[in-house]
Amino acid sequence: MPTTYDLVNSRLAVAFDSVLAGTDPVLRPSERCDYQANGVMAMSKMLGKPPREVAELVVGALDFADMGTVEIAGPGFLNVSLSPQFLSNQLSTLLNNSRLGVDTAPSENVVIDYSAPNVAKEMHVGHLRSTVIGDALARMYRFKGHTVIARNHVGDWGTPFGKLIEHLLDMGEDAAIATLSIGDLDTFYREANAKFEADDSFKERSRLRVVALQTGDPETRRLWRVLVDQSVAYFSEVYAKLDVLLTPEDVVGESYYNDMLQAVVDDLQEAGLLVESDGALCVFPEGFVNRDGDPLPLIVQKRDEGFGYAATDLAAVRDRVTNVAAQEILYIVGAPQSQHLEMVYAVARQAGWLSDSIRCEHVPFGNVLGKDHKMFKSREGTTVKLVSLLDEAIERADSQLRERDTGLTPEARRELATSIARAAVKYADLSTERQRDYVFELDRMLAFEGDTGPYLQYAYARIESIFRKLEVPVALDATTFTLAEPQAWQLALGIIEFPVAFDSALRDLVPHRLCTYLFDLAQRFTAFYDACPVLSASGDLQRERLALCRLTGDTLKLGLSVLGIDAPEKM
Repeated sequence: MPTTYDLVNSRLAVAFDSVLAGTDPVLRPSERCDYQANGVMAMSKMLGKPPREVAELVVGALDFADMGTVEIAGPGFLNVSLSPQFLSNQLSTLLNNSRLGVDTAPSENVVIDYSAPNVAKEMHVGHLRSTVIGDALARMYRFKGHTVIARNHVGDWGTPFGKLIEHLLDMGEDAAIATLSIGDLDTFYREANAKFEADDSFKERSRLRVVALQTGDPETRRLWRVLVDQSVAYFSEVYAKLDVLLTPEDVVGESYYNDMLQAVVDDLQEAGLLVESDGALCVFPEGFVNRDGDPLPLIVQKRDEGFGYAATDLAAVRDRVTNVAAQEILYIVGAPQSQHLEMVYAVARQAGWLSDSIRCEHVPFGNVLGKDHKMFKSREGTTVKLVSLLDEAIERADSQLRERDTGLTPEARRELATSIARAAVKYADLSTERQRDYVFELDRMLAFEGDTGPYLQYAYARIESIFRKLEVPVALDATTFTLAEPQAWQLALGIIEFPVAFDSALRDLVPHRLCTYLFDLAQRFTAFYDACPVLSASGDLQRERLALCRLTGDTLKLGLSVLGIDAPEKM
């Protein structure tokens, strides 16, 4: 269904067109887009007339009586006021719309590259933002009607696997699997590194094992697969604890692209893009220079004929366009990788793999900081494991629930604590403007007051409690909204903004806009609930207030769900 804002803007566009038809009918399309985007001020500049005079012409041509009124303010701003009848009709339509006004789009194949941990290494706090933001965007794209192809580009190839496989053999396969299966990947990795630095014979064996891995030795490949499978199983446990939708089937690591690397070189060679530089094969995409102003190379094949990250990333773009038929490709990767990815995209476009019709975009994000505003570390100065962080959040949420004496069984309380902890961690991340850093403070994040995930969960649960208290269910389908109280009016305006907030957040890949909207809606509901008693009202007035509660609750639940956050009915 068209949003209220679509309807208003379409009427304004017709009025602008009517004014222009009487002054300059040969206006270029690009200029038409400009005035529709920037309004009276842009049109005033184009026509050489004072803004207020232009505003008067627009209002005179505007057909708006069935929707409300438009007044001119200041130098020429248009203030739109919706009529109660129009707003009532919009709310009545939403009561019967499970999508709450969010239309589906023509389906596209959207590849989203996110999370990307390394095999035989535990997931730590540095993986949190990519995982949470990527999962939220994947859910939002799916809700909009697109086909999402998740790509968990794990680090599962390269020279470290020589020492990891040799360490596995030294431990004994069963003992190694036992260590890895309990998620103690970091210990395994550290032991392999220490042995590599201290033992020359181990170092030589490791180097030979890398050669065996790269040349396809069956036993070496089998042992490598043991490491990969155990790591992927561990990743899946972390994703389940965080309620992230990534599955083992979404793991498409560096090794997947191995057999495509020579084709990348051949394509670039055929396109005349490869240049030999210091024995390496490179591409010098236009516009990229170093600090001295010299052209910056993207190294495709090293002088030892090995391949690095650039070749793998180019192969991934080529595969995603050619074989997956991606129409959008999003990389949820930290900001420091910005230049590298932009160079990869530039080379992919020069090679003809990436057409201008395909949106290929880096979605960067800031860092998670500790209370000292430095990179988040444990008390021992080590990187915080993601599982440890989540477990601590769950324990604290469980402790809070015990203090609140919810009357839940220990099992039910633990389940609710897990939901609250997930909401706290995810919402703190998603509600922060994506490219900014934020401080990780569990006490603040778990609070039931303020701009937090638990606060929004509690707002939804409070609404559900209203309906549980009804002695007799009330049918809401035929509700008429008078919106006599200012708090009811403001809540109604907030409810109809959901499709605009959702589409804006998805369009610009900024989930924080949807979080900001949901927090604002919850605050509007609190003001409404304090000023407009629901259960003590009767007749049509109670039905109207219940309908506003229902729409608010449904909007909070849907908005949280597309961000990957659960909305419990009781808290």
